Amino acid sequence: MEIEQLKRQVCSEIDARHQQLTELALKIHSNPELGFYEVKAVGWLTQFLEENGFSIERGICELSTAFRASYGKGRPAIAILAEYDALPGLGHACGHNLIATSATGAGIASKPAIDQFGGSIMVIGTPAEELYGGKVIMANKGAFDNVDIAMMVHPGIRDVATTQALACHNLEIEFFGKAAHAASRPEAGINALEAMLQSFTAINSLRQHIKSTARIHGIITDGGQAANIVPVHSAGIFLVRAEDNAYLEELKQKVLNCFIAASTASGAELKYKWDEVSYAPMLNNLNLAQLFIQNMQSLGRDIVLSDPSGAVGSTDMGNVSQIVPSIHPHVQITEEDILIHSPEFALAAASEVGIKGILDAAKALSMTVVDLLANPETISRVREEFTGSLKNNVTER
Repeated sequence: MEIEQLKRQVCSEIDARHQQLTELALKIHSNPELGFYEVKAVGWLTQFLEENGFSIERGICELSTAFRASYGKGRPAIAILAEYDALPGLGHACGHNLIATSATGAGIASKPAIDQFGGSIMVIGTPAEELYGGKVIMANKGAFDNVDIAMMVHPGIRDVATTQALACHNLEIEFFGKAAHAASRPEAGINALEAMLQSFTAINSLRQHIKSTARIHGIITDGGQAANIVPVHSAGIFLVRAEDNAYLEELKQKVLNCFIAASTASGAELKYKWDEVSYAPMLNNLNLAQLFIQNMQSLGRDIVLSDPSGAVGSTDMGNVSQIVPSIHPHVQITEEDILIHSPEFALAAASEVGIKGILDAAKALSMTVVDLLANPETISRVREEFTGSLKNNVTER
């Protein structure tokens, strides 16, 4: 079968399941589940994949809501990643119900390419992207060691083939002071809240002297219990982000110094903890991205290589991209003035436009699988670019 004919076939596989995939996306959207508790979503996804000929491994990497659905045998092994966790209080305001649907649809649609060329296609379910970096945990446990290429598509406000994602590390801070009556004996107290406020002031000053692409932000989670008591305890959570891991490590120490200085100045005891999970920067594979662009364009979509707004965030897909050649495109599901992680974006994730966008993305993913399997030289170019990018990163450090 010619490549273009096979591409038409994989697209028709998604068209034939349009109603089922729509129902799947809406069902997950109507039942939002937080990270590591996505029991219903995983049940629906794995059942649908199993009904369509995939063998299912549940609870992989010692995570109850992680799974691997496989079709075919051997290499090349191409993985399409699914996310399905929701945001606290906002539901699927990041559109993960659509990510899961696109991955499932693309995996099933890719079966004819596996039948013709060999290799294997996997849909890998990755829980808890929003708060806990599920892919980081899975990567550390070897989930992607036998994968040749990894892809996923995220809903967004424009069609973009690559994602600029920053390295990111979470810092938990506590200050411990001494309680006293704030009016009659303030001199006897040690103000833990003042230590936290001094830290914020120091970080605000630090922001003037860091790279323009770096980010520092945080919240106070405990600032005391009553206004007439010198706060004995304060706590906060902070995120430190940078373009690369080397600068992230440098910036982390500068941020930590702000808290150490506040502890010294206030007399409050400092306790801190860096999260066990650290997000790596996204290493976009441009050979893969160009294939995805061509396939999206064949569907009549106007897609660009990179986001012209320069918007940045962080994703645990970055960690996967450091292990295996990867792409993390965005597909438009709403107008450009709508913000991701907003109630309006949650509505878009259940809209007709949202469903169409993500099913187009599933078609482009499955057509990209065809391109890869039909030409071993294409996979070689993807792999060579990946190896070269890793060497360049080491050299730069």
